Amino acid sequence: MNRVLFFLGIAAGSLFAQSNRPIQISLDLSDAPRKILRAELHIPVAPGPATLVFPGWIPGEHGPTGPIDNLSGITFIANGQTLSWRRDDVNMYMFHLEVPAGVSDLEAKVDFLATAAPTGFSAGASTNANLAIVSWNEFVLYPSGSAAAQLEIEPSIRFPEEWKFGTALREVSRDGNSVRFRAVPLNMLVDSPVLAGRFFKEIPLAPEITPKHFLDMAADGPEDLNPSAEQLAAFSNLVRETGALYKSRHYESYHFLLTLSDSVAHFGLEHHESSDDRVEARTFLDEDLALVEGDLLPHEFTHSWNGKYRRPAGLVTANYQQPMKGDLLWVYEGLTQYLGDVLAARSGIWTPEEYRAYLADSAASLDHRPGRTWRDLEDTAISAQILSGTTDQWDNWRRSVDYYPEGELIWLEVDTIIRKTSAGRKSLNDFCARFFGLGGNTPPEVIPYTFQDLVTELNAVQPYDWADFLREKVTTKAPHAPLGGITAAGYRIEYTDRPNEYTRATDAHERAVNAWYSIGLRVADGVISDVLIGSPAYRAGLGPGMKIIAVNGRQMNEDVFRQAIKDTAGTAHNLELIVENTGYYKFVRIEYHGGEKYPHLVREPNTPALLDDILKPLLKHPEVKTAE
Repeated sequence: MNRVLFFLGIAAGSLFAQSNRPIQISLDLSDAPRKILRAELHIPVAPGPATLVFPGWIPGEHGPTGPIDNLSGITFIANGQTLSWRRDDVNMYMFHLEVPAGVSDLEAKVDFLATAAPTGFSAGASTNANLAIVSWNEFVLYPSGSAAAQLEIEPSIRFPEEWKFGTALREVSRDGNSVRFRAVPLNMLVDSPVLAGRFFKEIPLAPEITPKHFLDMAADGPEDLNPSAEQLAAFSNLVRETGALYKSRHYESYHFLLTLSDSVAHFGLEHHESSDDRVEARTFLDEDLALVEGDLLPHEFTHSWNGKYRRPAGLVTANYQQPMKGDLLWVYEGLTQYLGDVLAARSGIWTPEEYRAYLADSAASLDHRPGRTWRDLEDTAISAQILSGTTDQWDNWRRSVDYYPEGELIWLEVDTIIRKTSAGRKSLNDFCARFFGLGGNTPPEVIPYTFQDLVTELNAVQPYDWADFLREKVTTKAPHAPLGGITAAGYRIEYTDRPNEYTRATDAHERAVNAWYSIGLRVADGVISDVLIGSPAYRAGLGPGMKIIAVNGRQMNEDVFRQAIKDTAGTAHNLELIVENTGYYKFVRIEYHGGEKYPHLVREPNTPALLDDILKPLLKHPEVKTAE
């Protein structure tokens, strides 16, 4: 087993070869409310030709997503003299310059323009009048060819007045609003975002556990920083349940960096000792939002074990210029999706009923995805670097990052197979303790794995033909999703005319109508986001981006649209729409008579309820939510 100190290393380039001094980077957030972040770097150099690079391949984003387009004001200074530089003709992340004789310190000044739209990951919108999320890959320049694990960086930040912050970085000293942090290797710096804001709160979680865990929150206003006692109890239970599941921790401390804002990008991004979690401002105050976002923190937390500590070998690179290979993302993300969702239920963030509602919604969507007939799951993983930024339009035909939800179905089936073939003596819990608990508690480091490593470790837990099983799952092109894990767990998907709780909460939050399983489309704010290939809506000529103006002669709204679909049941009446498409209007008749249809998980009689067993907490938690 190849144990790696966080990243594989290669020899540093000639620019850095004559010095072991760290790079110093000083970040000024004074203008963060105006969406300008300023950094000054001091880089040890030797005279002669030099090449600096900006991070391109960002860990966790699975692609060359470094936001080079917003790096501005690039200036290099040596002995007070401004140097000329030239961008590489092919690699847009690379800068060439000549270091004058006698120069050992190169000063670089850069601005990062935080003007991106609220989409994407670390390049997405990240500041407003009262907060900022700092992703260090947005500011750092380093010598080409350097090994990220061997290049020391001394970071510091100047914060606006009255702002507080949270980060996994260790504070060394403070001078007014300026904070200097402990020097770390470049890979650890990029892996340690900073959340700062005027309205900020830090809450310890599961205080009896070492290493320590913190919920660090910044928000648009102070009213959004008040999770309930029940919510905090569930987050503390999450910390406890991960210890029981993974039998290890691979960090010195852990910080959930939670941004609650309506003006930043909304996503989660994993890091080894923290997670960058961004949700809407009222997530703690709105029950529907809390339900929809319930899997976020468990998912990103699980990545500390699966994705950071254990990582597919193709994603273990020496630096941020080396391309990553994502063929095992159905493990990196898919297994994390499964474990994170199970942990949401075990910790009480979700009730078991809420988990089943989510799983029904996710599995049914995959089962109505005709793109499965031409693209296998492995290809969605290999293509991750070009799929993460796609839209919802015709997504059911394209297929996007399906390795998340379909990977979850595969690992649910793996769990049921282990439980059944071992007569209940073993489960995926045992695999997790063995695979992610390797070495016990450790500092942050990386142990790469291959497909064969997975197979070997699964067989060590419970012998089975895992190689053929997993290969068949990820390389088969089939019209329907792999639902064997759901049926083996004692449930089946059944469609009724009432939405399950997860579907209802999602539709209410997005002002949407999910008519995917009836007429075959999804609508949000009156605009069609996607149309199911081969569905009644597809046959009627509807497509994504069209706006529904009227339904059966009435002005469109969500309630009118739902009622119109409901009224088709058992009648000869068709659904009649007026739609607008880029300024042109047309009348559309949808031939459909089936009423509303929504997926639910229901118990399969006379079968073991393995899913119920899977969702049981590994520890006793009196604070855990229970179904009414």
